[in-house]
Amino acid sequence: QVQLVESGGGLVQTGGSLRLSCAASGNIFSINAMGWYRQAPGKQRELVATITSGGSTNYADSVKGRFTISRDNAKNTVYLQMNSLKPEDTAVYYCNADLSTVIAGTVEEYDYWGQGTQVTVSS
Repeated sequence: QVQLVESGGGLVQTGGSLRLSCAASGNIFSINAMGWYRQAPGKQRELVATITSGGSTNYADSVKGRFTISRDNAKNTVYLQMNSLKPEDTAVYYCNADLSTVIAGTVEEYDYWGQGTQVTVSS
């Protein structure tokens, strides 16, 4: 079993900062890409940022220059530093991990999601 546990969400004023963390634990063989997605009320879930095991990053245009994704491979943890927050950043933020786990002696790759953490930016 694998778990992704997120933390760091909350309420912040426009222009403020928050740092999200997501730790993966359990029967993990290896972690490939990790990332953050978000879903605002009435909207579809969208990509925010991803990072590969080698450190290559990808960002949504709406967050480039404001958000920074990073990871600590030794801790199986991914972070999202969010600066210059705007009301339109308000959403539930979900951690995602593309990882390999061992099931009955076989390495299998799956996509896992965290439970989500609320980020609210007040105007």
